[in-house]
Amino acid sequence: MHGFKLVFKTEVKELHSTATLWQHEKSGAQLLSFVNDDENKVFGVTLRTPPHDSTGLPHILEHSVLCGSKKYPVREPFVELLKGSLQTFLNAFTYPDKTCYPVASANLQDFYNLVDVYLDAVFHPRIEKWVLEQEGWHLDAEMPQGAKEQQISFKGVVYNEMKGVFSSPEAVLERYSMHSLFPDTPYGLESGGDPEFIPDLTFEEFVNFHRRYYHPSNARFYFWGNDPEEKRLQIAGDVLKNYTRISAENSGVPLQKAFAEPKSLRIPYAAGSGDKAMFTLNWVLPENGPAAEQVEKNLGLAMLDHILLGMPASPLRLALLESGLGEDLAGDGLQDELRQLVFSIGLKGIKEKKAKDVETLILGTLKELASGGIPSASVEAAINSVEFELRENNTGRFPVGLAIMLRSLTTWLHSDTPEDMAAIAPLRFEEPLRAIKAKSGSGYFEGLITECLLNNRHRASILLYPDKNLGKKQAEEEEKRLQAKLAALAPAQKDALVEQTRQLKLMQETPDTPEALATIPRLEVADLPVKNQIIPQDQSVSGGVPLYFHPQPTGGICYLDVILGIDAVRDDALPLLPLLGRAMLEMGNKKRDHITINMDIARKTGGMDATLGILASLRDRKPVGGLVLKGKAAPDKVKDLFELSAELLTETELDNQEQFCRMLLEEKAQLEHGLVPGGHMVVAQRLKAGQSLTGWLTEQSNGISYLEHVRALAEEASSNWPAVLQKLLETRRVLLDRSHTAISITAEENMRGGLEQLAADLAAQVPAPQQEAAARQKQALPMREAIITPSQVNFVGRGINLFSLGYSYHGSALVILKYLRTGYLWEKVRVQGGAYGAMCGLDRASGDFFLASYRDPNIQGTLQCYDDLPAHLLMRTPAKSELEAAIVGAIGELDAYLLPEAKGQAAYLRGICHDTAEMRQKLRDEVLGAKPEDFVKFGQILAEAMPRALNVALGGNALEKYARKMDWEINRVL
Repeated sequence: MHGFKLVFKTEVKELHSTATLWQHEKSGAQLLSFVNDDENKVFGVTLRTPPHDSTGLPHILEHSVLCGSKKYPVREPFVELLKGSLQTFLNAFTYPDKTCYPVASANLQDFYNLVDVYLDAVFHPRIEKWVLEQEGWHLDAEMPQGAKEQQISFKGVVYNEMKGVFSSPEAVLERYSMHSLFPDTPYGLESGGDPEFIPDLTFEEFVNFHRRYYHPSNARFYFWGNDPEEKRLQIAGDVLKNYTRISAENSGVPLQKAFAEPKSLRIPYAAGSGDKAMFTLNWVLPENGPAAEQVEKNLGLAMLDHILLGMPASPLRLALLESGLGEDLAGDGLQDELRQLVFSIGLKGIKEKKAKDVETLILGTLKELASGGIPSASVEAAINSVEFELRENNTGRFPVGLAIMLRSLTTWLHSDTPEDMAAIAPLRFEEPLRAIKAKSGSGYFEGLITECLLNNRHRASILLYPDKNLGKKQAEEEEKRLQAKLAALAPAQKDALVEQTRQLKLMQETPDTPEALATIPRLEVADLPVKNQIIPQDQSVSGGVPLYFHPQPTGGICYLDVILGIDAVRDDALPLLPLLGRAMLEMGNKKRDHITINMDIARKTGGMDATLGILASLRDRKPVGGLVLKGKAAPDKVKDLFELSAELLTETELDNQEQFCRMLLEEKAQLEHGLVPGGHMVVAQRLKAGQSLTGWLTEQSNGISYLEHVRALAEEASSNWPAVLQKLLETRRVLLDRSHTAISITAEENMRGGLEQLAADLAAQVPAPQQEAAARQKQALPMREAIITPSQVNFVGRGINLFSLGYSYHGSALVILKYLRTGYLWEKVRVQGGAYGAMCGLDRASGDFFLASYRDPNIQGTLQCYDDLPAHLLMRTPAKSELEAAIVGAIGELDAYLLPEAKGQAAYLRGICHDTAEMRQKLRDEVLGAKPEDFVKFGQILAEAMPRALNVALGGNALEKYARKMDWEINRVL
C-alpha cells in the first residue's frame, strides 16, 4: 500500500491502540502507526545522528533544517507555523544519538499542514552558508559609529545556547559523567556542541552530515491518533517514492566496552562566592533491547530507581541527605533514553575533601540493602508507583502520543530488523510487570543491586569543584580562540568580515516575499470555532467548605486538590508556605514517622505533592489561590487518599530541627542551581514582583526574595530553633482555617456520591477559627537591577503594569503578543541578536506586562529592541495574512489541549479567578475580531510605558560591567 509492506499488526492493550509497523520497500524506511481515539494527533520523524566530534553538528542541523526548504522557500517555516497554527506541539530535539522532529495537533487539517512542512524541511532543506552562520556560529564584525576598529565576536544561536547550558554546573556535571562512561562511542562526545569546539565546524561538514544521515533508510516515521491510517501511508509514500535504500549501519551507536576498573575525574566549574563542590557516582547498566528479558530487567531497574531514590523516605536518598555531607542530591538516577542505561547519584553542596566519603556512603548503603534486604513496604511502594504511572499515562501538557514515541525509540532506534518488534517492546508492560511482581519478594531487587551496581566495574566518579576564576579564564580562552581565527585570515578576508556581517544581517532583515509566504499552509480564521468549549464544573458546599467537582473520563482515577487559602497569612510568613507544604510530606507525625508515611503514600496512591499557587482575580485584581495539597489514587485506594490528606494537613509534627534544617538546605540548593537554567523565568518573576501585589506575593515564595528568605531561615533554624518553630506553628495555625479552605475533585461522574461524602469527612477535620484577612503591603524593587551569577550568557527583561497606565484588557492583546513573540522579538532578539529565545506576556487579571530574553549574548542591544518595540507597532501595522496567522495562533493557545486532570484544574482556577464563561467568550470574540488599529492602540500604551518600565537582567561578568557603567543596582546572588 503506497509502497509499504506490512511487517506486523497487533493490539497494544496497554495503550488502547492498534499498532502496525510498515516498511517502505524501495527506501527501507520504517513507519510505526498507532490507531486509537486520541484526537491529539502526533507525527514524528527521527533520524540516527551520532556525532563525530563536539562541534554540535547534529544540534546545529536540527535548527537549520527548519530554516526553509524546497517546497517552502521562506527563511523559517517553523516560525511561520508557530504564528498561525493550532498546534499542540511543534519543536525538534537533539539527543546524543538521534534527532527528532515531532508535531501534534487536534485539528486534522492543521495536523496535515504541520506534517507536510516538517517532511519537506527534514528531507529537502535549504542548506546554505547563512543558515549555518545564523544558527551555528560566525565571526560577527561590526564597526560602531565613532569606533576606531572593528568589534569582532563569535555569534550564533546554538553557540549562545550552549554557552548558557555550560553555565549550569549541573549540566556540566551531567556531560562529564556521560563522557567519562562512554569514551569510545558517540555518547562520549557533545552532540549539542561545546562552545570551545563549535567554531571548528565547517560548511562542508555541515552539508555532508545532512547528506549522510538525513535519508529515509536512516529514518523512523511515527503516527499516533484518530486520523485515517491509509492517509498516513499516502503522505509518507509520496515523500519516499523517489528514494532508494542505502546502508544505515554507519549511523548506529556501538556498545561501550565494559571497564576493567572504575574511573575517577576531577573537573572545575565556574562558581560564585560560597559555592561548594558536587560529586556523582555513575554506572553503565544493561542495554536497552527488545528481548523479553531486557524489557523486564529495565522495568525492574526503573522500580529499583524508585526504591532507592524516588520517595522522600527512599533509603539511598535518606542516607545521602541525612549524612550532613551535602545539601541536595546530584545526578539524575536512572537514565533510560539511550542504548545503554545509566545510573547516576551523588550530592551537591559538599566540601571537596568529602567526595570520597560520599562515594563510600553510596556503596556502603547499597551493600547493606543487598545483604540485609529491602523492606517489603519499599518494594510494594515502588511497584505501585511505577505501575500507576504506566497505567495513568498522564503526560500533562506533553502529548501522550509523543511520550509514547520517545519510549518506543529507546529500542526501535537501535534495531535494523523490524520483525523483532523492537518498536513496541518497551510499551508492553503487562507481562514484565506480572513477572516482577511474582519474584519481588524473593530477593529480586537485591539481586539487581548486586549485579548492576555493586559488581559492576563500569563506573566513574566525578568531582566537580568550584573555581571562582574559571569564568574569567573561559572568557580569556574564548578571546584566544577568536584571535586565532582572526590570525588565520588574510588581511583581505579580515577586512571582508564587516561586509559579511552586514550581508548576514541584510539576509536576516529582508522579509520573505508574499509569494514565498503564501506557500505555507494555514488554517483560515473562518475555519476556527467561534464558541469556547465549556469544561463542566459543579460547585457545592461539603463539610462547610466549597467543593468543586469536575466530571471527566479519568479511567477511574480520582484527582484531589485541597486548597488552603492564604488570605490570613501575614506578609512576613509567606516564605514559610512552600516549606510547610514540604513538611507535610517529609516530617511525619505521632501516628507514623516520615519514612512510614511516605511509603504509605507510594503504596496507596499515585503520588501526593504540595504546591503554592497565587493568581489574580479578574473581578478585583486581588490575589487568590493558596497552598494546594494534591493527590491521586486508583478507585480501590480513594478512601486511603482522603485519609492520608487529612493526616498530612492536621497531624504533621514540625518539631524536628535536624530534619527541617536538612529540608532547608535542599530547598536552598535547588533554588540556587535553578537560577541560570531558568534565568528568563527568574527575571520575569522579578519584574512582576515590582508591578503588582500578586507578583510580589509570588516572588516572596518563588523567586529571588524567596531564596534570600530561605538562606536567612537556614541560619536562624541552626542557631535559634525555638523561634523558627514558633513561626512555623503560628503560620500553620493561621493556614488551617476551614473558612479559607476549598476542595477540588476531578473524577468519573459515577464516583461523585462517594467522593462528596469523603470530601465532607475531610473538611470536617480542618479547624474553623474564622480568621480575618491579613493586611498586604507590596514593597518597592529597584527600577534597574542586575542579578549577578556565574553565567556566560544573559537574561534581559523589562516590565510594567499596563493597568496602572489606564489600559483596559482587550482580547486583541493575545493576538498582538503572539505576533510579537513570533515576529519582532524572534527576528530582533533571536535571529539578529543571537539569543536562544525571547518572550513576552501580559497577565489578563493583574495587568503585569513583561519582555524577557533567554540565553542572550547581548544586554544593551536587547534593551534597545525593547525601546523600539512600540514604534514597530505604531509604524508597521500587520498585513492581512499576518493578522490572520496571529489570530489562528492565539486561538490555538486559548484552546490548548488538556488531559482530564488538567481540565479539572483549569475549570477550578477559572472559577476562583471569576473568569466566567461569558467573559471567556467575550475574550474569544475579541481575539477573532482583532484589527490593525488594535495594534496601534497597544503600541501607544507601550510607548507611554517604556520610559517608566522596570529593567531586570540576570548574567555574569559582562552584565556586572554594564550595570556599573549604567548605574544599575547590583544584586550578587551567587
